[in-house]
Amino acid sequence: MQLATTRAIVTGGVSGLGFAVAQHLVAHGGKVALFDVNDDKGAATVATLGEANARYFKTDVTDEAGVVANVNTAREFLGGLNAAINCAGILGAGRVLGKEGAMPLSTFQTTVLVNLVGSFNVAKAAAALMQNNEAGEDGERGVIVNTASVAAYEGQIGQAAYSASKGGVVGMTLPMARELSRFGIRVMTVAPGIFWTPMVDGMPEAVQQSLSASIPFPSRLGKPEEFADLVAYILQNRYLNGETIRLDGATRLAPK
Repeated sequence: MQLATTRAIVTGGVSGLGFAVAQHLVAHGGKVALFDVNDDKGAATVATLGEANARYFKTDVTDEAGVVANVNTAREFLGGLNAAINCAGILGAGRVLGKEGAMPLSTFQTTVLVNLVGSFNVAKAAAALMQNNEAGEDGERGVIVNTASVAAYEGQIGQAAYSASKGGVVGMTLPMARELSRFGIRVMTVAPGIFWTPMVDGMPEAVQQSLSASIPFPSRLGKPEEFADLVAYILQNRYLNGETIRLDGATRLAPK
């Protein structure tokens, strides 16, 4: 897939990693539909990227009917749909047994619902349309890129819900890729380490420096544009399929 012909849905597309992906695709000639829940940032992002290149769709990724409707409308705006990049997610931090008692089940459920179920919900709705695309080179009809986390492998104390949700994203990558291969749809996942995002930006400087020092090389936080670069490479390299790529500077999360 060439970036100039990419017609992509990007969830979580108005900030952080999602915005970096949208910005990269538009800069290389692609068009994006931004699925998010922040109306103010959505309007600002469209103004930045240009109304001809981007449109914001207020979307709860856990709402099946709402996602299907928005995916269909997004395809009309884009003039086609051949990529879906899932970046929407929440932290869902909290100990199983905290100072005020056991974690409410709703906290765990909500984290898994947004991060895992939401990714699946958008992916399957997008794939349902992509299967009808005209086949390109090698029979390719579309690409789905999900976002996991290194916490899927080394979850820290307080990340039971988050790690479970991201581990689920990693786990569904291969079976989904195997199933959708007959339609020419590839499925990949990126597992980022510690990146500069709005959440990290609001942390005290001492905490930011401590996080940076924990990364072997380069000893700094990841840049959103580095994440976007990898997503763009995945879109272009058709032999990448069914795999999760860690993007983390060789970091391995400590217990806490």
